[in-house]
Parts: sequence; structure tokens; C-alpha cells
Amino acid sequence: MKKEKQMTTQTVGASFRRFHTWNQINWLQCKKNTKRLQARIVQAVKEGRWNKVKALQRLLTRSFSAKTMAVKRVTTNKGKHTPGVDGLVWLTSSERAQGISSLRQRGYRPLPLRRVYIPKSDGSKRPLGIPTIKDRAMQALYLMGLEPVAETTGDHHSYGFRAYRSAADAVGQIFLTLSTRRAPQWILEGDITKCFDEINHDWLMDSISMEKSLLQKWLKSGYMEKKKLFPTNAGTPQGGIISPALANMTLDGLEDAITKRFGSKDSKKRRKSGVHIIRYADDFIVTGKTKEVLETEVKPLIEEFLSQRGLTLSAKKTIITHIERGFDFLGQTIRKYKNKLIITPSKKSMCRLLTRIRDMVRKNRAETQEKVIRTLSPQIRGWAYYHRWICARKTFEKIDNEIFQILWKWATRRHPNKGLGWIKAKYFKVIGMRQWSFATQIKKKGKIAWEKLFLATDIPIRRHKKIRGAANPFDKEWYSYFANRQRRSTFV
Repeated sequence: MKKEKQMTTQTVGASFRRFHTWNQINWLQCKKNTKRLQARIVQAVKEGRWNKVKALQRLLTRSFSAKTMAVKRVTTNKGKHTPGVDGLVWLTSSERAQGISSLRQRGYRPLPLRRVYIPKSDGSKRPLGIPTIKDRAMQALYLMGLEPVAETTGDHHSYGFRAYRSAADAVGQIFLTLSTRRAPQWILEGDITKCFDEINHDWLMDSISMEKSLLQKWLKSGYMEKKKLFPTNAGTPQGGIISPALANMTLDGLEDAITKRFGSKDSKKRRKSGVHIIRYADDFIVTGKTKEVLETEVKPLIEEFLSQRGLTLSAKKTIITHIERGFDFLGQTIRKYKNKLIITPSKKSMCRLLTRIRDMVRKNRAETQEKVIRTLSPQIRGWAYYHRWICARKTFEKIDNEIFQILWKWATRRHPNKGLGWIKAKYFKVIGMRQWSFATQIKKKGKIAWEKLFLATDIPIRRHKKIRGAANPFDKEWYSYFANRQRRSTFV
């Protein structure tokens, strides 16, 4: 181990001397080095050698390769222009290169978070804590050592904030669980009150496998609001790169708790009770053959599990529903009609999209048709791609019709003294088989081309191939599996 540390120190020093500018970094080699260490961490976790896990994590977080990948992550994502309380960002190559050399553990002290608020769907506001760019890079660095542990020990049917997993996988697992004739008929819809804000710090310090001194510094860093410093006595800040992994690891173990109480997946007791849990971040559902088993056995079990972590179930939002009545999960409605399970986009999701479209059209009532198209198309495309794995064809047609009505009103208001035929000819063109394409001609690379509004019905409905529950992207045994999935482009 001493020789290995000496070699690593020499390699890191040599790397800094060799790659003294950002553009000289060999990214492929850095990625390979990091991936190799992460695979070794996975193997150590599977063998239960936790001292070796700590040694490998220490090796990884002090390697030049991991530091470059961490800086690259925080300087190329959507939040690269968002500063913390110090007002600094790393945008130039020299700043990023200096950022790599600044990621040192000795003497490191994180700055307080910058508190901002974003609106929620119910009208309230969600608090976010924005770390400084250096603190985000340090979190990204240590996340690379923590993720292999989280993926190896995590629940098989947890799909939120995990690599290569998506909401489509969670809904796919729901379909597999509830679609058969003898499937459970009752659903417990779980909602945790302020999950990110209430996690017990003592539990995190005792249970998370990473350097305790650094974890404690992040948890106790506090936040700045209106030039005042406030302490953080519980929770992980929403806005930190490492926070989703910490929240996921806090909730990991629910499946094991259910297995201990109701037996393994194929046991007689489990089949009789029909208890299965599917989770996406802090949202989850639990199935059951009867309402009583969910009320008297499952719900108290979950409450006891959460109480150890400082969390509680929301009394208002945690409800038990029959499958024939249906329930909403991740923006989609799951319901059985005469023993046939149908999954469609939820009405709330449709209303949010149409409200957003109306607001955008209202704000752009004086803009050109080209600007309106470029504003609306990404919204429609993103929404349709999210729902393309389910029974959404009729919903797509309805959405397209509603958007047409919105745009027709927009066009007629612009020209109150023109006839309807003139308005149609100006804004709605015949393109291919479509008679009413909201489109305009633009110059593109010196040529005339059509700029047309994206339609939800342009997206074909496809069946999503769900990821395997035990799949681990950091485990060598699963490399070929993920390579095949990537070639087929079956995950979102």
C-alpha cells in the first residue's frame, strides 16, 4: 500500500507538470484511470473489505485524473455560470487548470451556501443551497468515490438520481408489478416531508462511507441569506452535487426492511401479501394485496425506518388507493380498466405544459413567428420525449390540437382586419402531408428552409426496455450490458 501511494503521488505530480494547461489534458486516459479505481472500489464493497474501500477512495480523491474529471463536470454543466457566495466561476482554460491544483484536502474549508428559492408546482417555493464552484468541484471529486459504493449497496428498484436509470425504468417496473391478473390491487403512495431538509446528520456521519471530516464540513457549512449566516443542523442542501447521492443512500435499505418482514421475492409469504416497493428519489409506491396489510404492517414499518433517519411520512400526501381508481406517479397516471393496466400522461402534467405554452405565447405576442416556434418547440419536444414510452398517442393528438388553438388565437389577434384565409396562408403552411403546419421560411446556410413547430405526434410511441435491477455501471461484470444498452439507445 505504501508503494502504491508513493507511485500515485509521483504520478499526480508528473501529471501536473506534464499537463500544465487545460487543453493538454488527456481526457480519455483520465476517464480510464478513474473508471479503473471505481471498479476496484466496487469489488472491495462486494467482498466486504471496508478498510480497502476507504483506502481506494482516498487514492481516487487524490488522483490527478479524478480531479480533472471533477473540474470538467462542474465547468461544463448547466450551472457553470452560477456562482456561490464568493461570486467566482471557472470559465477560462487557465481558471479551470488552476481549479484542478486548488482541489487539496489539507486546509480545505467550504464556504457557506448561497440560498435561493425556486417555485414549486403547488405555488410554494423550494429552497436551494448553491455551493461555490470550488466546493462543487470537491463534492464532484468525492462523489466519484462514493457512487460505486452507493450503486453496489443501493436498492434494486430505486431509479432516481442514479447513473443510467430514469423515470421510464421506474414506470416500467410498475407495469411489470401491476399488469398481471393476480397482481396486487392496492397502492400506498408514499411522500416524505422535506426529505432533503430533515435528514439526521448523526445518521449520515455513522452510515455514509466517505471521509467523515469532509462530510461534516459540508453538512455544517451553513447558508447565507440576505447577508446573514444561518446554521444547518439537519438535512443535505438541495443544489449540492453530492446531495442526491446522500439522500438516496439515506433511503436505501427500504427493500431489505420489507424483505425481512415479508420474505424474499419468491417466498410464499411475499406472494400472499403482494408487497413490493418502487422508488424514484424520495417518491415511492408500495403495492399490497389488501388495504389492511398496507395500513397495519407496511406503513408502520416505513415510519419506523424513516424515524431512524430523522424523516417522517406526510400525513396528507401519503394515501392508499385501489388500482381501478388509479394514481399519479412521476407525471403519469397508472390505472386498471377491466384487468388491463393502462399508463397515460397525467392531467396535471398536460395542464402544466399547456399553461407554460400559453404563458410563452402571451409573452411573445409581439415577436416574429420564427421566435415563437423556437421558443415553443423545445418545450413540446421535451414533454413528448418524456412520455413516449407509454399509451400517449391520444394525449399527443390532444396536446397538438390545444396548441393549434392557442396559436390560431395568437395569429388572429395580430391581424384583426385580415380575413381568416389570409391569416392561414401567412402562418400555416402545407408541408408534406400536413395541411396546417405552423411554419415559416428562413435562410439557413445561404439556402431557404422551413422553420416549423415541433408536434408531439411527431414522436413515435415505443416500449421502453427497463434496466435490470442489479445492474451496476461501475462493476466490470456489467460493462458489456451497459455497452449494449448504449448501442441500442434504449435508455433516456
